[in-house]
Amino acid sequence: MRGFGPWLAVLAVVLLLSALRLRTLAAVVSLAWLAWCVWTWIRPTRRHDRPR
Repeated sequence: MRGFGPWLAVLAVVLLLSALRLRTLAAVVSLAWLAWCVWTWIRPTRRHDRPR
């Protein structure tokens, strides 16, 4: 359940911005969150143990 905290926070921010008629800003926040999620999913893992 702990992993859903950031997701719920971003959802709350987007809903709040949308309710305040700041839909462009809500869309920017949504796209930035999506880009961050995709980046963390596809980025190569950093390996500290290099073969010698």
